[in-house]
Amino acid sequence: MMDFLPFVAMAAVVYFFMIAPQMKRSKQEKKFASELKRGDKVITKSGLHGKVVDLNDKDNSCVIETMAGKIKFERSAISMEMSMKLNAPVTTK
Repeated sequence: MMDFLPFVAMAAVVYFFMIAPQMKRSKQEKKFASELKRGDKVITKSGLHGKVVDLNDKDNSCVIETMAGKIKFERSAISMEMSMKLNAPVTTK
């Protein structure tokens, strides 16, 4: 029994430090993508800045208006981290 204890401990460490945080992040990204609405300023994972002008629930896409025009993207292509930083209120010290 004591021979298997290190393997069980390693499995627990891997789960709590690698798998669980990734699952939590995945849920947050899905929630963020589902809560997008018209007028939201977003940044795609490739770095394109724009504003959401149309959402399509059938194919899970959105149309983003940029300075160059309108472009259709998958909602999963929008960066949650970068978009949240863009929309965060600015605080001055």
